[in-house]
Amino acid sequence: MSEPLRVLVTGAAGQIAYSLVIAIARGEVFGTNQPLDLLLLDIKPMEGVLNGVVMELQDCALPLLNSVTPTCDESVAFKDIDVACLVGSMPRGEGMERKDLLAANVKIFKTQGNSLHQYAKKTVKVVVVGNPANTNAMICSKYAPSIPKENFSCLTRLDQNRAQSQIASRVGVKVADVRNVIIWGNHSSTQFPDISQAQVKVQDKLKDVRSAVQDDSWLNNEFISTVQKRGAAVIAARKLSSAMSAAKATCDHLRDWWFGTESGTFTPMGVISDGSYGIEAGLVYSFPVEIAADRTYKIVQGINIDNFAREKMDATKNELIEERDLAISVCED
Repeated sequence: MSEPLRVLVTGAAGQIAYSLVIAIARGEVFGTNQPLDLLLLDIKPMEGVLNGVVMELQDCALPLLNSVTPTCDESVAFKDIDVACLVGSMPRGEGMERKDLLAANVKIFKTQGNSLHQYAKKTVKVVVVGNPANTNAMICSKYAPSIPKENFSCLTRLDQNRAQSQIASRVGVKVADVRNVIIWGNHSSTQFPDISQAQVKVQDKLKDVRSAVQDDSWLNNEFISTVQKRGAAVIAARKLSSAMSAAKATCDHLRDWWFGTESGTFTPMGVISDGSYGIEAGLVYSFPVEIAADRTYKIVQGINIDNFAREKMDATKNELIEERDLAISVCED
């Protein structure tokens, strides 16, 4: 076995982390031969709950778990970490607008950016899950200038998983038979789930999604709306935000980043834009990416953007610009 990997999960006493930490500790993300040092961070009022999570991890008798460190101190939590799963944030409640979250949460991610800058390894891989995830990731990177911009990402894999599930159900195939759905933009109701490059395996033959679904009206309207509003629908049903599915998507995101994407497939990640597809450089925007075995990614190029797609991609870009400007003003107050 190799040296233990130091993995931080913030908001570790919360709902998403409750599903996430067990999956990581069982080897579902970094492999079944990779020992782990788990660092679990939460705020002081959650310290008792956090200690309960640690007890449960101990009681699971997990062979890969070298150590578990619960803490409310960022200088302890971020020290020499290899991976940061930034889950902790104020959750969105029923009827709550994303903008209501932004002012409360960006200051958390400013502080955590500073902690990454001060304490983490400069090779650390960071995935932001706490909403508004794209803008939080941008702020986090801004305040961690010693860490390469390409080491920051935010979660849009949940949106891809939702989109694949909707398509698989419509066609009557397994979710694994759907690939290369693109999520453009913000992890919000303005995101654009794009099926222009997506394929479905039907009776051992690959077909493009439009041919497989044979319902353009559904694909151009209900499908997009369902994926965009799925988080709100879960909140309305559970009275709580998506937790299990967000944890699973975080695992998918990290596993692909760690081991690379399969040949011929790509995955969506919120990454800092380099200007591709006319998206303003510096925004954290979800693009389709291919990930190499050395954990470097590249934005997939050459995708034809028609007028329908352009309008939706620009709408989510404009929302991100508005969020960025508000976030920076909050942080500079």
